[in-house]
Amino acid sequence: MSDFLQTMARASAERAGRVVQPSSADLDKPLLPLILNSFDLIAEIKDRSPAEGDLATGNSDRAARARQYVAGGAAAISVLTEPDKFSGSLQHLEEVVAAVPQTPVMRKDFLVEPIQVLEARKSGASGVLLIVTMLSDAKLRVMLDCAVEHGMFVLLESFDTEDLVRTAQLLDNSADQARVMQGQFLYGVNTRDLRTLHVDPDRLARLAPLLPAGRCVAESGLHNAGDATRVAGLGYQLALVGTALMRSDDPARLVGAMRAAGRARIAA
Repeated sequence: MSDFLQTMARASAERAGRVVQPSSADLDKPLLPLILNSFDLIAEIKDRSPAEGDLATGNSDRAARARQYVAGGAAAISVLTEPDKFSGSLQHLEEVVAAVPQTPVMRKDFLVEPIQVLEARKSGASGVLLIVTMLSDAKLRVMLDCAVEHGMFVLLESFDTEDLVRTAQLLDNSADQARVMQGQFLYGVNTRDLRTLHVDPDRLARLAPLLPAGRCVAESGLHNAGDATRVAGLGYQLALVGTALMRSDDPARLVGAMRAAGRARIAA
């Protein structure tokens, strides 16, 4: 694990240690499944990136931007909740959930304990992201089971061949394969190297031959319709897009253009 990920894991573990076990009533917020087509976008809300700097101004309206994402056809919205490097919070997640009550929202963070999955559910999230390289197989299993118990979808994020192989092996059973086919478990490949925070533009193509059967998500470094066409051609059925949308003056149009381009490539 890189120094950056170790730092994030330690900070996340400290935050997890302060979470109070939610009651059953806390976990009773509306839950929305992913409804997916041939190619879809998960559109991201984040105030800051350690690689890109500030992405939101002081008067940014997360609720309005989330509604623009939905207007463009986003299948789900990802919200960064990590506070130290990304200036996120669970309050941001709750704002987005309230703004788009018919669209599933995913918590994106450096989660290391099952209690953080429950914390996401309490805040209204319908899904969570788990970073494979940060977690042992045993911890991944516990966190996946927690998400399943509460009806949540999971994006399992990989950075390299080892991550993808581990994920495929972990989900190599009939129950999990059914969830993969239903879109409850997603395989993700992140092009950003979290040791250097630089994007490796060739990673999506390099790992494409290793993609497991199921819904695969191209993450980071995607900016326009041409990028959506490219990743769809490589075998990815979704794209997670953050920085480009946060910097766009017309995010609804960009979501729509990328979604249409990916679907056109798959249909070709």
